Amino acid sequence: MLRVIGVIILLYAAFVLAVWALQGRLLYMPDAIGEGFEESPADLGLEYEEVRFAAAEDGVELHGWFVPSERERATLLFFHGNAGNISHRLDLIQLFHRLDLSVFLIDYRGYGRSDGRPSEAGTARDARGAWRWLTEEAGRSPEEIVIAGRSLGAAVGAELAQAHRPGAAIVESSFRSVPQIAQEVYPFLPARWLARFDYATEAYVRGIEAPLLVIHSRDDEIIPYAHGEAVYAAASQPKTLLTIRGGHNTGFLESANRYLEGIDRFLDEAGLQRPESSRSAQ
Repeated sequence: MLRVIGVIILLYAAFVLAVWALQGRLLYMPDAIGEGFEESPADLGLEYEEVRFAAAEDGVELHGWFVPSERERATLLFFHGNAGNISHRLDLIQLFHRLDLSVFLIDYRGYGRSDGRPSEAGTARDARGAWRWLTEEAGRSPEEIVIAGRSLGAAVGAELAQAHRPGAAIVESSFRSVPQIAQEVYPFLPARWLARFDYATEAYVRGIEAPLLVIHSRDDEIIPYAHGEAVYAAASQPKTLLTIRGGHNTGFLESANRYLEGIDRFLDEAGLQRPESSRSAQ
């Protein structure tokens, strides 16, 4: 019996060590949806610019798309989730385009056509590099920019928004922090103490001074709705909570009308109204 217990303890310890060592592969999954690029905004009939820019501090070369709107009310700087690349976000670009938003969508280091390997410090540098390109190269003023992100990207965007005040910020389908969500997903492990990543969205939103919109689905099967509620509760005013329905990766499509109406209303209240020509055309 003692030998059996000893073997079980050794196996458990080996499993814990493996989880600790492989965290990066569990978190960053650039090829999870498919390798390479599947489509581009041109497949939607949208004009776009291929952008190459440098990450802040270490200068890693990154890739993104700038998709302009003819009647630009603001520019959305968007950070996607942990799986896939920007070519898997065309449905989001199409929705944002309906709101008269130009979109700057980037791939983190190690994703898509960006160089390097992903890391928490690295994604933060990538975000700062994207902000610098948008404000210095593209000539957008901070008050014209909406920083937005989904899932992992919500943490990346929230950290950026607390350091550089944009016109508004959107945090969608976000976890409170990696240690918190990891402990819930792996209750049989000391995940909170094993976590080598933080991505503390709940802490970041406390420092955001711009108007903030928190979006979360009650049906989210990956990041429970309670995480969205906690992030919203932690945020400073002015803030808005938009509750939608649908899965983690499909809620914005399943609740498209509510999603678009909620963002449209939030941007209006944040002082980023549609051009009058756009309103009269609808």
